[in-house]
Order: sequence, then C-alpha cells, then structure tokens
Amino acid sequence: MNRPGVASVLDDMDMANMVNMADVVNAPDAAGAAASVPIDVLILEDSRFDVELLGEALSAALPQARTHVVRDERGFVAALGERSHALILSDYELPGFSGAEALAIAQRVAPETPFVFVSGVIGEDNAVELLKRGATDYVSKGRLARLPVVLERALKEAADRRAKRVAEFQLQVANETFREAESRRLALMELGDRIRDIDDPAEIAYVASAMLGQRLGVDRAGYGLVDKAAETISIDRDWTAPGVASLAGLLHFRDYGSYIEDLLRGVTVAFADARLDPRTRDNADALDAITARAVVNMPLTERGGLVGLLYLNHGQAREWTRDELDFVRETGDRVRSAIARREAQIELQAFAESLERQVEERAAELEAAREQLRQSQKLEAVGQLTGGLAHDFNNLLAAISGSLELMRRRGLDGKPAEMERYIGVAQGAVKRAAALTHRLLAFSRRQTLEPKPLNANRLVSDMEELLRRTLGPQISLEVVAAVGLWNVHADPSQLENALLNLCINARDAMPEGGKLVIETANRWVDVRTAQERDMPTGQYVSLTVSDNGVGMTPEVVARAFDPFFTTKPIGMGTGLGLSMIYGFAKQSGGQVRIYSELGKGTSVSLYLPRHDEQEEAASEPVEATLAPRADQGDTVLVVDDEPALRMIIVEVMRGLGYATLEAADGAGALRILQSPRQRIDLLVSDVGLPGGMNGRQVADAARTARPGLKVLFITGYAENAVLSHGHLDRGMHVMTKPFEMDVLARRVKALIESR
Repeated sequence: MNRPGVASVLDDMDMANMVNMADVVNAPDAAGAAASVPIDVLILEDSRFDVELLGEALSAALPQARTHVVRDERGFVAALGERSHALILSDYELPGFSGAEALAIAQRVAPETPFVFVSGVIGEDNAVELLKRGATDYVSKGRLARLPVVLERALKEAADRRAKRVAEFQLQVANETFREAESRRLALMELGDRIRDIDDPAEIAYVASAMLGQRLGVDRAGYGLVDKAAETISIDRDWTAPGVASLAGLLHFRDYGSYIEDLLRGVTVAFADARLDPRTRDNADALDAITARAVVNMPLTERGGLVGLLYLNHGQAREWTRDELDFVRETGDRVRSAIARREAQIELQAFAESLERQVEERAAELEAAREQLRQSQKLEAVGQLTGGLAHDFNNLLAAISGSLELMRRRGLDGKPAEMERYIGVAQGAVKRAAALTHRLLAFSRRQTLEPKPLNANRLVSDMEELLRRTLGPQISLEVVAAVGLWNVHADPSQLENALLNLCINARDAMPEGGKLVIETANRWVDVRTAQERDMPTGQYVSLTVSDNGVGMTPEVVARAFDPFFTTKPIGMGTGLGLSMIYGFAKQSGGQVRIYSELGKGTSVSLYLPRHDEQEEAASEPVEATLAPRADQGDTVLVVDDEPALRMIIVEVMRGLGYATLEAADGAGALRILQSPRQRIDLLVSDVGLPGGMNGRQVADAARTARPGLKVLFITGYAENAVLSHGHLDRGMHVMTKPFEMDVLARRVKALIESR
C-alpha cells in the first residue's frame, strides 16, 4: 500500500499562515513582538474623525503598527486579499455594509487574524452574539483607553493559537515520520522472511520489486544485471502497475541519457522530471515512451564494481524524498545479498554436481565395493541398535528380576513391610523400559500418536517457565514467536518432549553458559527446497532451537539421528533423543534438520505441515484419585490374545465391580457382541489380534449390531493404518501399553459415563 508521506501532511496545512506564526511564536509576549516587529493592522471605519482617534490610540498601544484603512465592503475584501494582517479593527455600523458581515468574511478569508470591534453603538446583546460568531473582543469608542489591554490580549491569544498549531503540526510530522519508518522496517522484515527460502534469484528480485512498487505507488519497479563494458542492463522480470508495459529484455543506458557515468561510480541516480534533469532532458521523449518521466536507479555493487541495478519508474513527474531513497537502498542491499548468496549456492551446487559426476565416472569398478560397504554399514547400524537395546533392557530386567526375588524372600521371611520398596523399584524399571520402547517406536515411526490441532507459539509459551528452570541461570533463553503463526496437526505431548529434548541438548552443549533461542516461523517450501531437505512441497511451521555452544563436526551431524549414537559421557545420555525427534517429525508428515558449525553453535529445525483447523481449548488436568468403582450392571468386554495381560485386566475390572467378559481373538469377541441379550457398555480391545481380524475390524463389526458402542483400543505400538493415522471415529479412543491399571480404570469409567 502507498502510504502518505510527510509532504502530504504539509500540503494539508496553510503554509503561508505557518510562516506568519513563526514571527510571533518565538517572542516572549505579544507586546514585545509588537515593539520589535512591524505589525499590519487593517481598520474598517467610514468616519475620518474616528479613524484619527483610533490611529492615535493605536500608535500609543502599538508604536510599530502599520495601518491600512478601508471604508466599505469592496475595500475590505480587497485588503484581505492583498496581504495578511496581524489585527482587524472594525466599526459595527457602516453605510451599505455592517461589521457583522465583515466578521463573516474575515472568518472565511483570515480565520486566524484577531477581529476586534470598535464602535459607539454596539450593545451588550449584539456584542455577545458577535463574540459567539468569532469576534475576539469589542471596545466602545467612548472608552478607547481599554484598547491597549484588548489588543495585547488579542495578540497574545493569537500567538498562543499559532504556537499550538505549530506544535500540533510538528507532532503530526513526527508521528507520521515514525509510522512511516516503522512501516518500512516491518516491510523489510517481511521481505527478509519471504525471500529467505526462495531459490530462484529472479523470483527474489521480483518479490522485492513488487513490494517497493506497491508501497511507493510507482508505475514500475524491477531489478537487472549490468554489463559495464556494453553499458547495458538485462531485465528478467519486473513489477508493473495495471496498464504499464514491462521492460523485460536488454536495454542500452545511452538510449535514455548520460547517467551511466554516475552509476559506474556507484552514485544513485534519481530525478523528478526527465525533461528538467541535464543528464536526461535530451532523451526525455525516450523515457516518456517507457513510462519513466521520474526515475530512481539504485546501483548495487560487489567488490567495488557495479553488478546490478534496482530501479523505480513513474510516468509523471514526482519528487523522491530522502526517506524513500533510503528505503530503496536498504531493500537493494537485502536483495543483492540474498541473490549473491543464492548464486553462490547454485555455483557451489553445480561444482559439487560436476565433482560427483567425475567421481562416478572414475569410480564405476568400485560399485560392488560400495554395495558391500553399504551392507556392512547396515549390519553395523543393526548391531549398534541391538547392542544398545540388549544393554538397556538387560539392566532393566535385572532390576525387575532382583526386585521380584527380594519380594519373594521377604514374603517367606514374614517381612511384608519391606516389599513396598521393591515394588517401587520394579515399577520404576517398568516405566523406564516403557519409555525406551516408546523412543524406539518413535524412531521407527510406529509410536501411537494422538494428533490434535495445536499452535506452536502457545505450546512454547506454556513450556517457557519449565524450560527456564531446566536450563538454569547460566543459559539466557530468548523466544522469537512469529506473528500469525499457522496451526499444525501433531501430538502435543510428543512435541513438548521433542522441544524439551532439544533444549536439554543445547544446554549440555554450553557447559560454560550461553544463549539459547527458540524461534517459530511460517515456511513455504518450493520444489527445489523440498528436494534439498527431503520433504514434500507445501506450507510448514518451523520450530527452531539454536545455541552458541560447542557445535558439531560434519561427521557428528551425519550420525546425529542414529539410535544410541551419542557424544555425551557414559551415563549422561541414551542416544535416543534426536532419533526419537526424527521419527516423530517423519511420522507427523514433517522433517527435522540440523545446521551446525564447530565452535560456533547448532540450530535444529523441526518442520511440521500447516493445518487449517483451530486449536482445541485446553482441558483442566485431572487429579489422580483412587480407581473409581463401576455402577450396578456396567459391563466390559476385554479382547486380548496375551493371556497374562487379559487375566490382569479382567481381574482389575471385576475387582472394581464391572461385569467382565473376555475373548482371545476377534471371532470369539464377535460371538459375544452379536448376542442380542448381552449388555456391553464398553469394548476394550488390543489392536493386533490373531486369526485374520484385527481390533479395528472387530470394533467396526460390533458397531453394526450395536451402533454407538464405545471402544477403547490398547496397543503396544501404532498400527497407524489400522487406527486411521490418529483419526478415529467418534466414541473410539486409544491407550498405549504398558499402562498403570489405575489409569486404565479411570479411563474406562470416564468413557462409560460419557455421552
């Protein structure tokens, strides 16, 4: 949008009046101003005798006053048109004309000028009415001794009004200048965000040109590459206003004037009218023909030489303000920097591709060896994975086995009081084992997710206090939240875990303290970027955690997502944190990327696809209570092919008062479900069942006979296709094994009671 500049504000003011204000504003008082500066006073009076009396009184009050006497309407109007006056003194009754009419004319022509009636016949009622209409004051001809006081007050009030207008004008100019500067700063920030992920240099230039053209309200804006030797500019694409032709192609500078000399020296060429500028007036017709009466040519240099040109064209004469030129220069600097960076990347990529071709051509006898190496690396990764699993699970199983053995001994010794401690140890080991399997499932993209629409800004804000406590006082945390951030569709708890893991890794990378930045942003991923980052094209939300810590070598970055790979000392990390984040991102349809430099720091960016649904309102956390008992007659059908787990669930349900039925497979479950007289309030079913029918198929078949039957799936890992990738039908829910029986009992109670 083209915003009005400071010049447009000035146009709205009466500049002639503003100049006159300055004569009085800086004086200490009105009398002082009158004594030092000649003052023009207009007198409307038809009586020569009264003019002489008024002149004498005026000379005594204002020695520097210059009087201009008129006697009728024509003279009064003419005098107002010839010059401005500091005061108007008027009689009330005049032949064929009245003071009231004179006041009305003065209010239209010179509203800032004090208007004082000096009359012998004006009455109190008339005087009050005239004051309401805009008269400054009135003096009786019989009491001219009051005139100095009245005039001094009138001049003082006029000066005060003018001073106020000057101050208001200056404030308006300052506010407009600030608003314009802030608007342009935000525009430059938005431009930086938009061109950051654009790969095509021509597209970068066009986006910047469009922004400039629209904001400054010109007819054309563009960017071109300059050939200094040929004195030409090559334009790939430019932005134009409706009805204005593009200049795309090759243009010769000399066809349009001699300003190429200035451009070669790095001087910005800006002229308001091609017909008046000495560099272009002989070529003004050529410039008019391309809608370029007014022009800004901003040279962009690299290593001291002219390489590009950012230009603005307008078909009508127009002045370019200093603020506008500064804005164009800042835009040009950003455009050239972005284009140079992208051109360097393209050259580097082309060089890398060339090297890769050469390597492939020279190392084609080596293909078999490469295949053998890949197989060896796969075996090494599998060995590392199984070795890490064996190590961790053996430790956990040892803790569980040892606890069970000690419980058996204490039971035989008649010391049941000590058993509670060993139960706690065993349960803790089980929880750690569950966490380990969840991380492995996350890495393999098979964990059970409960995705919901959520906003990453809100999630980061909710976690900020926890993160600050976790990072400690030596780490400075900064959150940069994007305005208007899109929503994503992801599991909130898994995203929280991912963010916490990244922040802990960043903290550990800054043992001496440092700065950690969490930043969110909206991202457009085009085809080229999608190929580079191994992700589909489209719109994404990025969540980036950056630190200024020790950084990583390229070799460490390449293996950072491998399971059980860690650079931390023994006992300080499992090596599953980043692999879990990687699996979570991929399972959620996104990607995660690491950017690191040894000794300077690391940035890890998590990309999740944009989601258009609104975030659900957060529910209040439920306090842990004792497992609730069933209502009379509540019936649960438990389906699981693992006898031990099925037995435990059935016993827990029956212990809480539920009428509990059980089946080991889908066929057995359907026989119960299809019994018309059997009451069933909730189906609790494993997802993976033997016999060719999985838990989802059992639930769908059951709902045919029992519409609206509530279902709770329990699963050890996510058969995502079976569970429709987290999009379950109404009344269907899921829990991940292992789980505490009290948690299961509360979930069962809540589902049965839900409507």
